[in-house]
Amino acid sequence: MSRPMLLADFARLPPAYRARRVDGLASAIDQVAERARASHRFLRYQWFAAALSAYGGAAQTLLVEDERGPVAALPLMRVGPHALGAAAVPGCYWPFRSFPKAAGLDDGGFDALAEVLGQAVTMLRLGPVYDDDPATGGLIAAARRRGWVVIDRFIADSYLLDMAEAAQDGWPRNSTLRKNRFHEKHLAEHGALDWRFLDGAALAGGGFDQLASVEEKSWIAARTDGRDAKFTQTGHGAFWRAAAADPVLAAMLHAALLTIDGVPAAFSFDIDTGAIKYAIANSYDPAFAKHSPGKLLYYRNLVAAMGKGITKVDWGAGDSGYKQVIGATRGPAIRDWLIVRPGASAIAARALAGVWRRSGQGH
Repeated sequence: MSRPMLLADFARLPPAYRARRVDGLASAIDQVAERARASHRFLRYQWFAAALSAYGGAAQTLLVEDERGPVAALPLMRVGPHALGAAAVPGCYWPFRSFPKAAGLDDGGFDALAEVLGQAVTMLRLGPVYDDDPATGGLIAAARRRGWVVIDRFIADSYLLDMAEAAQDGWPRNSTLRKNRFHEKHLAEHGALDWRFLDGAALAGGGFDQLASVEEKSWIAARTDGRDAKFTQTGHGAFWRAAAADPVLAAMLHAALLTIDGVPAAFSFDIDTGAIKYAIANSYDPAFAKHSPGKLLYYRNLVAAMGKGITKVDWGAGDSGYKQVIGATRGPAIRDWLIVRPGASAIAARALAGVWRRSGQGH
């Protein structure tokens, strides 16, 4: 006697992946970003377009698709002499430079990506990215399965604040809030304080200029050539203004701003995606340094974020002192990676691996 077979009785075949190269930035990048885990959904078409516009370069995109559509999109731009066959992922240094892939993409999808990558370039620089970056980790594993040489260099440790755990421990402490109120009282002696929050539309409508005005008074202008400023015309201002042209990206951009008598005095700038807040930049006018305006503003910013459902703040690299005071702990390391196709270039890369590693920050 026979019985009907249920769908669960049939062996499920692994997904069939197709990989191809597309000239320029593929519009499908946005489709992949929407299928990515929340932490990577800012890696949209306009994110990469903004980088090319601000920093130069021409792109191609490696796309992997399954029966449902695009599942990985790796934008590439050529770097160095053409004969070298080297490429890098365009994007901004902050919070990291990776590429979007659908959540749960399996080894087969990464194998397809590595196969088309080998047809497109001889070597690829990936990063800076975190050690737990799922896109980079999957591609590196696929490259190693093909015998590619993989070399890393350490950039820095990241620092993370677990907001959910901090809230259970009574963060922020009443003693901290009392100290903050004391400093705010004395800060107000300089003029009327206004604490405000700017979304992407407000930033594009003049808010970025207000942040830039703080940077132009800050230590970064006084002690450096200003190229690392995030929002000035001589710094990275062109990138962020271009990124905000995408309304989906703009909705992820947030700034907290303190003005004193209407003049910008301190800011913090973040990307909020899902329950994660990436802390990109903060600065203050040193004329008010005695009263810690940056710290006061950031506590207000974090309390507001907690109320909106943010559960983790990622501060990335940099000065760990004030981050640890607030409650952050060391997170994954941040690294740059070189992956080199087998052949003469791979032999040279092995020989020069020590030079590449020493060019990082070291432990």
